[in-house]
Amino acid sequence: MDIIESLISAFPLYSEDLKINLSQPSGRFLWFLASILFGARISEKIACKTYRAFQEAGIDAPEKILSAGWDELVRILDAGGYVRYDFSTATKLINIMRALRERYGSLEELYKKSSDTKDLENRLKEFKGIGPVTAQIFLREMRGVWDINPDVSNKALENAEWLGIDLLELSGEKLSRVETALIKLYIRYCKKKRCFECTLSECQGHQIGFEVKNAGRLQFQPKTGSI
Repeated sequence: MDIIESLISAFPLYSEDLKINLSQPSGRFLWFLASILFGARISEKIACKTYRAFQEAGIDAPEKILSAGWDELVRILDAGGYVRYDFSTATKLINIMRALRERYGSLEELYKKSSDTKDLENRLKEFKGIGPVTAQIFLREMRGVWDINPDVSNKALENAEWLGIDLLELSGEKLSRVETALIKLYIRYCKKKRCFECTLSECQGHQIGFEVKNAGRLQFQPKTGSI
């Protein structure tokens, strides 16, 4: 198994972790909701737990978010551990869903009215509360589902270079899978300097970390930077 297949096998898409079916419009909206949760400065574990809290509450469509109301949204966010941003995120969700309904009617219509990837990204960022990070998270896993080609994140590019992966050779869904895997690798291992625990045996950092650990000193420093 080569390094790309090892990455994809070890780190699946976030939408797959959450059992979201991106082939269906309803699933694409759920990924949009999850992306908003992932977009805050909060751990991926809490974002996933909070998304599941929305599922348990049956909140799975724009209309249901609006009908739930601010107090109920805060309760759901708190249930998922999203305490630090509960008030602001409840307000943000209501504002985004209201604007989405008024301007486009649905997420699918927003996509249909976009002339290209950049236009789609700009339309998403017009919603108050959606910035470059949230838009990038959402569009990354939509590559290969919708006819779009968003820019690869800086962190994925850096880790790809470190691993000797040429992302220019990839496109569509496979590029989405590799980019997501690189991001997960960085968040879970490189960023925390846990190279000696990394499950990706092909990674140079894993080998260096393992050797240094055995020598009794941890010296490997992964690259840093924004995702």
